[in-house]
Amino acid sequence: MHPAVSVIFFTVTSGVGLGLMFLLGLGWPMHEGMIPVLLSCILAGGLTVAGLISSTFHLGHPERAWRAFSQWRSSWLSREGVLAVVTLTLFGIYSLAWAFFDMRIELLGYVISILAALTVYATAMIYAQLKTVPNWNSQLTPLCYLAFSLAGGVILASAIGSAEMMLSLPTPILSAIALVIAWLAKLIWWSRAGKIGFSATGSDTGTATGLGKIGKVKLFEKPHSGENYLTKEMVHQIGRKHANKLRLIALVLGLAMPLVLCFLALSTGAIVPLLILGFISMMAGLFAERWLFFAEAKHAVSLFY
Repeated sequence: MHPAVSVIFFTVTSGVGLGLMFLLGLGWPMHEGMIPVLLSCILAGGLTVAGLISSTFHLGHPERAWRAFSQWRSSWLSREGVLAVVTLTLFGIYSLAWAFFDMRIELLGYVISILAALTVYATAMIYAQLKTVPNWNSQLTPLCYLAFSLAGGVILASAIGSAEMMLSLPTPILSAIALVIAWLAKLIWWSRAGKIGFSATGSDTGTATGLGKIGKVKLFEKPHSGENYLTKEMVHQIGRKHANKLRLIALVLGLAMPLVLCFLALSTGAIVPLLILGFISMMAGLFAERWLFFAEAKHAVSLFY
């Protein structure tokens, strides 16, 4: 699949923003005062909104994006949009009450946390539901999206929040655990993606052309000499050598460096600057991971071309 920058930015940035929103809704301690509270809430909402806005640049007709909201009964894309709008609206009310009236409405916070998690799940299901892309068609896909969203939220909340301990653990250690769990899920995802192919789904050149019933089908040449929308968007090839390099970059930036910075933060006490650096490094690693998520995906339409 073509790795569109707008979609990569959307899935990574909004995922982390919703992860932070999830933790704020659950009551993660923040520094007192209107300004710190507002900045924390603006950061969570801003990351989410920035990601959602960037996703519209991938649309052929962005001005028609509003029509997607009407298909929530059958479309995960529509469900994601509806959930995102509801979540952000309720989070705006929660943030204003917290910042200006010092009211952190507990029940509303829990509702926002559930909705934030559901929004990330809906984003992942846009891809996980596609039987035409065997790499994506697994419940491991939403698991990875949710795990990375939570890991990003934890490390960011640990950096800007007031808590030194959460769940009886120092916040840098909690951040490290969240990172390890997320990347373990991704390693399992990569392992499955490397083994599964179109044969596992019953698809081959014969089914793609509709000629399989008369014998084994081989393509002598492409159906046409030029490029079209399908070959540009659905057929993207990346060499195994380059994919392995990008995976290493993703693991170093997204896991190894943030882990080192988490442990340095614990040992030196410089939690805020080191965890912020760890968050930036993790985001860079996630951009590489998400680029591979799209670039390595093989759509069934490639069997025809």
